[in-house]
Amino acid sequence: MTELEAFLKEHAITEVESTLADMTGNARGKFYPTFKFLAEKTGRIPETVLVQSVTGDWADNHYDIVDASDRDMVLKPDPNTLRMVPWADEPTAQVINDCYTTDGELHPLASRTILRHILSLYEKEGLKPIIAPEVEFYLIQPNTDPDYELKPAAGRSGKRETSRRSYSIDAVNEFNTIIDTLYAYCEAQDLDVDTLIHESGAAQMEINFIHGDPLDLADQVFVFKRTLREAAMKHGVYATFMAKPMKNEPGSAMHIHQSLVDAETGQNVFDNNGEPSELFYHYLGGLQKYTPNAISFFAPNVNSYRRFSPEMAAPINMQWGFDNRTAGLRIPYAPPQATRIENRFPGADCNPYLAIAATLACGYLGMKQKLRPTEPTKGNQPPSEYQEVEIARTLEEGLRLLEDCEPLCEILGMDFVTAYMGVKRSEFETFNRVISSWEREHLLLNV
Repeated sequence: MTELEAFLKEHAITEVESTLADMTGNARGKFYPTFKFLAEKTGRIPETVLVQSVTGDWADNHYDIVDASDRDMVLKPDPNTLRMVPWADEPTAQVINDCYTTDGELHPLASRTILRHILSLYEKEGLKPIIAPEVEFYLIQPNTDPDYELKPAAGRSGKRETSRRSYSIDAVNEFNTIIDTLYAYCEAQDLDVDTLIHESGAAQMEINFIHGDPLDLADQVFVFKRTLREAAMKHGVYATFMAKPMKNEPGSAMHIHQSLVDAETGQNVFDNNGEPSELFYHYLGGLQKYTPNAISFFAPNVNSYRRFSPEMAAPINMQWGFDNRTAGLRIPYAPPQATRIENRFPGADCNPYLAIAATLACGYLGMKQKLRPTEPTKGNQPPSEYQEVEIARTLEEGLRLLEDCEPLCEILGMDFVTAYMGVKRSEFETFNRVISSWEREHLLLNV
């Protein structure tokens, strides 16, 4: 009996959710009765689900990306991702698949494939990346009419927050029923969540994951997003990972802490007897040089760029510093063996597989090209409202920067990058056709 079969039998599973992440990071897949899932062992699904936009549309170059016959790809479940679905009414399991072509190759357009490829480059160097994501989110009042602005959810007192309550214990306790359900769901799925804090926004929280293998953590963030939404809806609240859901509140990020260890010894190669190593500086140099070109993976939606604005507690510069949150790349104070870099650019709305792959790809290019970062910022920068925004301000600009960066396109795969840009440009053009209330209010009779 395989590990997968044993799990399904032990938990008396009657149904299996066979899932994969599309380009936006949403869960796609099929529901199987357990006997059917075990009989088939692998599944099939149209490869076009990989390149569907967030609106359910297709890119203009859709049939240059995938075969016009709308052919299937093969799904192979990864037993390491097998988990319960704790919110299901019947005993239900979930599993994440790797996507393969019918020729038996990992599908070049699948998010998990891209991350696997980048990790294989490190493996050839005898290195193993270690990452730890920090995911921010908002709890909001249910809203089914997009014409109305979002409002923070009210807690057990019945009141909505009206002031900044960073790190407030009592503010978190306002939502303790949701948090208790969330932790119970996470425990049932073996998600390695660590601390939870209240962030600076109204009803904004952050949950940290214990550091570990990048692919495993990407899987966990993928599952966590579904988990949180289910926990919140159980209590009549929406949870959102939208990068900037409310205009007067800070945006939500997915900061990625990253380090490298020697695959044989387990030693952190960013440390050199208590000082940052040369490899650390090369890696950091890669992040500093290539992050502007990779920004569309860290900010993948039209809304993402609203987060990058002065005076909104978001990274807007390409500087780096020791324990300095005014810089886009931060080096936390830590014991030498915990020397790491925090990439503060990714938003909570990113596809975790692609954001992690992109940040590791930038660092890898820095190591191979032996790049050097600038001098660290000392924290004596002007107030954020006077700082110049040094990164792309729109999704369209971010995609042009990606297209112009041959090293990043090559390391991620040109077929994939072409598909990604096609899907995201389609989303941008769809958004660009919408006339906003601001335009009607200020331009209708004034221009």
